[in-house]
Amino acid sequence: MAIALFDLDRTLIDVNSASLWVKHEWRGGRLSTMDALRGAWWVMRYQMGHDAGMDEVYREAVRRLAGEDEEEMAARTLQWFADDVVQHIRPGALAALDAHRAAGDRLVVATSSSPYAARAARDAWGLHDIIHTSFEVRDGKFTGEIDGFAYGDTKFDRAVEWAAREGEDLSQASFYTDSVTDLKLLENVAKPVAVNPDKPLRRIATARKWSVVDWGRAR
Repeated sequence: MAIALFDLDRTLIDVNSASLWVKHEWRGGRLSTMDALRGAWWVMRYQMGHDAGMDEVYREAVRRLAGEDEEEMAARTLQWFADDVVQHIRPGALAALDAHRAAGDRLVVATSSSPYAARAARDAWGLHDIIHTSFEVRDGKFTGEIDGFAYGDTKFDRAVEWAAREGEDLSQASFYTDSVTDLKLLENVAKPVAVNPDKPLRRIATARKWSVVDWGRAR
């Protein structure tokens, strides 16, 4: 059984789910207009290839969760995913998932998103497992701290930990992503694939003769 890893934002789906989450939280009155605009600005900046500072923005967002109930967040995320995210699946993503599934491969979401979003993606499209950013929880409440980042090079670290737990060989895996921030993981798999890549990743993928594919946009 081979392993196929899939990034979520702008890879399986044609948008950055963070922008959808910001809108959702603003509509629900859990985020001020100023904070929503700031969040949207950071997402736009990231999509333009400027990822410096994103890790601290992520940590700040998680700090705001301190004291909130994990079960309530999990339920809210699941509903948000069904309402706002599922319809953004790329046509090519569905085809790739089907091809790997037909080959008997193990399908894994590898995302910097929360475990709640990762689980929603896994369940929506029939994947087998998840690699994600983890939030620290005590007595069912968020502490406001991150307990295992999966962004940039640390996504590779989380993937290595997952492979060790599962007895899998990461060096034989495929990995699909749109972002140059995932370069370290791309460099450590057998089949790196750039999906509708950002400009920096497109340049690297072309130079290294990696596969570059266009999975289209959701209809």
